[in-house]
Parts: sequence; C-alpha cells; structure tokens
Amino acid sequence: MPELPEVEVIRRGIRPFLTGKSIKKIILSDKKLRHSVSLWDMNRELLGNTIVTVKRRAKYLLCHLDSSALLIFHFGMTGNLGIFPLDAPIAKHDHLRIELHNDTELRFNDTRRFGSIHLLRPEETVDLENTFFKTTGPEPFDAAFNGEYLFNRAKKKTQPLKTFIMTNATVAGIGNIYANESLFAARLSPVRKVNKISLEEWNTLVKEIRRVLQHAIACGGSTISDFVNASQESGYFQMNFKIYGKDGDKCSICSSIIQKQVVGGRASFYCSVCQG
Repeated sequence: MPELPEVEVIRRGIRPFLTGKSIKKIILSDKKLRHSVSLWDMNRELLGNTIVTVKRRAKYLLCHLDSSALLIFHFGMTGNLGIFPLDAPIAKHDHLRIELHNDTELRFNDTRRFGSIHLLRPEETVDLENTFFKTTGPEPFDAAFNGEYLFNRAKKKTQPLKTFIMTNATVAGIGNIYANESLFAARLSPVRKVNKISLEEWNTLVKEIRRVLQHAIACGGSTISDFVNASQESGYFQMNFKIYGKDGDKCSICSSIIQKQVVGGRASFYCSVCQG
C-alpha cells in the first residue's frame, strides 16, 4: 500500500506536469472504486478549468483547480497516478484518464480498486480541516507534531505504542512499514503502553519518524507489491529496511533474532533486546 512517502513521491513527480494545465477531456471507466464520482459531476466541475497546485495531506493527493474545486485521490492498496502521452497504450486498470490541453493524460490506475476519487465543489473546500480532514491529526513534519503533543495525548491511554502512532487522529499517514522502522530507530517496543513513555522518549520518536520518512522520500518510496512512482519507476527504500519483514534475521545492532508479533491487527517486527 502506498504510504505517506510514496504519495509524496507521486506528488512531486506529477506536480510539474499538472501545474498550469487546463483540463480538456475526462474519461472514466465503468469499474467501481472504493469511492468514486460520476463523470457528469467531473465534467461540470473540472472541464476547462486549470490545475493550480498539487498538494498532499496524509495519504491523500489533492489537485486544486482555479475554480476552487478540488480533486482528491487516495491510492488504497495498489493505486497510482502517472502522466502519459495521448497515444500511450491504455492499461487494463486505468480507471480515470484526464486529458490536458498539452496532449498529455493524467491516469489513475488501480488493480485491486481499493482506491478512491473525491470531488469537492468550491463551497466544500473552504474549511477542509474541519470537514474532509476533521479526523486527521497533524502532519509528521508540522511543528504541531512534537514530543509534548504526543506526551499529553497519550498520558491517559494504555494502548500499544505502534497502534497509537498508526492512528490517523494522532498523526497523519504513519503506515505499518514506517511505524516499524521508526520504532526500531527510536529503540522503543511496539507493544509498550503509551502512558508509560517519557517526554524525552517521545521527542526521540518524533525525530526518528521524520528522519525515516525523509529518507524514504529521498529513496523514491518503497517497492512493496506493485507501487511505482509517477514516472512508473520503483522506489528503493526497502533496500534500507532495518526491521520490517526481517523476522528470523539477526538484528543489525545487537545480532539478536528479530521477532514478529501482530499488534493492532498489523505485523510488527522488533528486536526484544534493542527495543526491550
């Protein structure tokens, strides 16, 4: 599943090709996604309008139009966006094609169709943080996401640490891969109760979350399943995994055997010595 770094890589990849481009034609497949909009609505809100910027919030990619309408993508398990020439072969799972005025197409491809497309009218984009993103916590790179914030939010809770940081209301976009990697880097157990973590430890975790995410973005994301970026190239952060998927291997720090445990329904990998 594309996580925050993969979505950010896609955003950076397509932004130069979309900014300032007007929408000429829209083609929508008849296959249903997890959430989709009608072709009639898309034509009404998007045709003839210009994309002014492309942003990311959590794991969502946002295309802002000069009309103030907003087109939002969520990639689900296997979704991806790419820019193609008009004569490029149509892929089997291209569910949305947006033709731009410079004879290129933005294509949304999703093999398993767990992705979603949302279209907000101008009047619906006025206060996104209290509407569409009302249950979404701060971004990992925002100043509001810091050790004190986590300490205060967690002091009356007893849930496992990994579950806590993967909760979207706590912080936006920390998926399973990067939760595992960040906890290992911070030397914190994924099952430790959050009300037992000190302010100093929270500060360390915030620092490591940011470092891990920044490194993953620089690597172009992780190639897990069939993720590719906007240029249809695979990311390579998985070559730098320290803990994720390494159960049975030796810890790179202490040579103890890495263990696997299900926490909050997700596979968790940890070193019982370094993260004890």
